[in-house]
Amino acid sequence: NGNSDTATATVTVQDKIKPTVVAQNITIQLDATGKAVVIASQIDNGSTDNCAIARMTLDKTTFNCTNIGNNSVVLTVTDVNGNSDTATATVTVEDKIKPTVVTHNITVQLDITGKAVVTASQIDNGSTDNCTIATMTIDKTTFDCTNIGSNSVI
Repeated sequence: NGNSDTATATVTVQDKIKPTVVAQNITIQLDATGKAVVIASQIDNGSTDNCAIARMTLDKTTFNCTNIGNNSVVLTVTDVNGNSDTATATVTVEDKIKPTVVTHNITVQLDITGKAVVTASQIDNGSTDNCTIATMTIDKTTFDCTNIGSNSVI
């Protein structure tokens, strides 16, 4: 008979699928000021989503001398529909900048036994490091009558 009718219904489409978060471990170097910064894209290793990724964030982005070694960071990926998930990665912080050694010449007097002792701090003239100087040593600390005159000390 060819009769027909229509009705309207609402179809609500939802995205409830979390992004697939893929993180990678990285190694970073502290700069001359003892600091380093990482961004989420350095930790991301190909995260995906069924729709689209809106943003990626890290729970820790700034590192300094107190963070030397392995540090856990959490990468959070959020899609355009508000779904998010996380993955953990390791940021290995290294300090590969050598200290700046500054010395000055000194003159010492032998004591009544013919000896003199010199310490690294007597020769240091403001040595610096981007983190902290752990130790200062010199290769020769004791002098006697056989050392009269100029002597090189490292």
